[in-house]
Formats: sequence, structure tokens, C-alpha cells
Amino acid sequence: MTQEESVVFVIDDDASVREALEDLLRSIGLRTELFGSAQDFLESKRPDAPGCIVLDVRLPGPSGLEFQRTLIESGIRLPIIFISGHGDIPMSVRAIKSGAVEFLTKPVHEQALLDAIQAGIERDRIRREEEGVVAELRDRFESLTPRERQVLTLVVTGRRNKQIAAQAKLSEMTVKVHRSQIMRKMRAKSLIDLVRMADKLGVSTTKA
Repeated sequence: MTQEESVVFVIDDDASVREALEDLLRSIGLRTELFGSAQDFLESKRPDAPGCIVLDVRLPGPSGLEFQRTLIESGIRLPIIFISGHGDIPMSVRAIKSGAVEFLTKPVHEQALLDAIQAGIERDRIRREEEGVVAELRDRFESLTPRERQVLTLVVTGRRNKQIAAQAKLSEMTVKVHRSQIMRKMRAKSLIDLVRMADKLGVSTTKA
């Protein structure tokens, strides 16, 4: 994704702040979407593109920190840059521990904000790429037969063919055939490659 394809969501109940941030971000070619409340953001249809959220800590209704928790619980993993005119250290520590990119106090230094936004977009871009890889691996895993999945779970723990055969009640030759099919369908170049794939899919690679 290029910078022009990225989007920054600005959530602040102060219209003048929203407009100032929009002018700043558009001046460097960043697309922006503005919201006066967290609820407006949740009800919007968001573009499928890397991005981040610039979020005021003190919003009408639930606070920005409470909204951060709502996003996490909803599976919305857009990086957040908090801005606040009344921030304190405990508040900023809580925000960062919950995954925020940065916690900036108003009046916000423009370059500090831009740096944080670029870091947030890059973090989201990497996350999206990793999720794409996992989704493709999951499709490959789903193409395996139930027996091949069973053999895969044993192969990635380092068991030898003979051990797998005994545990799965198969002949060694059948295990070899399944291993060959698994490597082909998963597009794994080596056992180490297959183990890494299994790890990304959450398949245990530890021998019980």
C-alpha cells in the first residue's frame, strides 16, 4: 500500500481540532475521515486500507481509553494515537500498555503527530500483511484431508515416520505418502518451513 492509499481516522468532538488535523494530514497527502464521536466511527463503513486512529482522550460519553478497550474487544485493531489537553502520566501509561502508538498533549507538536501517524500506519500495514499470510496458510490447511491434518500435527512435533505410524495406526508407507501430500498442499519447502507454518496457524509444535 502507498501512503496515498492509507487513511487516518480523526475522532474528536471539537470541530476546529478535526478541521485543523484534516488540513495538516491532507497537506502531506494522507486521506482523512473525521468523526465527532466514537459512536459515529463505530457506525461508519471503514475502507479496507492500512490506517490508524487519532483519538481525543476526553470524548462525550465513554472516554477515549474506554473506547480503546471497546475496539480491542470488537476485534478492531487499528493503531491509536491519543491526543489530550488534560493527559496525565497514569493515563498515558495505561494507553500505551493497551497498545497505543503514542500519547500526545495539546497543543500537539505537528511533527511529533506526523511521526506517530506514520508509525501507526506502518504497524497496521505489517499487521494486515501478516493476517493475509495466515489467511492463505489457513486455506491451505483446510485443503488437507482430516487424516493429513492428523499426520501434520504429529510431523511438526518432530516425530519420525515410525512413531507417527504407530500413533495414527497407519503403515510407514502411508505416512510417507501423507507427508508428501502435506508438503505439496502446504507448499512447504522443508520440515522447518512446515513447522513455522504450523506455528502461525496455532498448531502445537511441541511433543506431548
